Amino acid sequence: MLTDTHTHLYAADFKEDIDSVIINAISKGISRFFLPNIDLDSISDMNVLCAKYPKNLFPLMGLHPCYVTTTYKNDLKIIEKELGTGNYYAIGEIGIDLYWDKSLKNEQIDAFRIQIEWAKKLQLPIVIHVRDAFNEVFEVIDQLNDDQLTGIFHCFTGSIEQAQKIIAYNGFKIGIGGVVTFKNSGLDKVVEQIDIKHLVLETDAPYLAPTPYRGKRNESAYLSLIAEKIASIYQISSKQVAEITTQNSREIYGI
Repeated sequence: MLTDTHTHLYAADFKEDIDSVIINAISKGISRFFLPNIDLDSISDMNVLCAKYPKNLFPLMGLHPCYVTTTYKNDLKIIEKELGTGNYYAIGEIGIDLYWDKSLKNEQIDAFRIQIEWAKKLQLPIVIHVRDAFNEVFEVIDQLNDDQLTGIFHCFTGSIEQAQKIIAYNGFKIGIGGVVTFKNSGLDKVVEQIDIKHLVLETDAPYLAPTPYRGKRNESAYLSLIAEKIASIYQISSKQVAEITTQNSREIYGI
């Protein structure tokens, strides 16, 4: 059994064929899917889809850094109310993204901190999005981390030094997706220096499809290709990869 720890199956990209996408993924051995929220508009679609497949799809709740605006505090009030229903398995995806826009850096940092505090209060894991902002994310985690804080650094593409810092927090796993299959990404060289006990697998569908589908719509079914790449890196079977990484995901999400 494989677990896709991060997939946006509620996205408009899947509007026409979502049922076949899910059925196809399940036929490939992917039977657990964790769906992170991104903004206020995605909440309803995500919850409707998860309600349709309650044994397979599990929703997360958070405000993605790219959707932090000048009205983020009002948005967070709605996110917090949603979390109060107790229907979510983690707070995410949250974090800091300075690739596209640095003008709301302070707002992103504040939203990140607020949502981490919620996670600690509710005893939920966090799912972290970080792009061009490892230093900023680490600074916040350094200040707020404790024995109770757990989570996933989603879509990791950093250095071995950054990976080691994540591992040193003790409560976090590293999310590996399609980028590890890209010929010149160098991520495979980083992964081979990390014990597989620290990894979970993800697609981030519909984004970042693995080779040979790079540039096309990503699907959760393609997680099997990521697992095959991980198996080749560690020289173990894909079945072992599935068993280990699914167990790793259980340690975070508690399911």
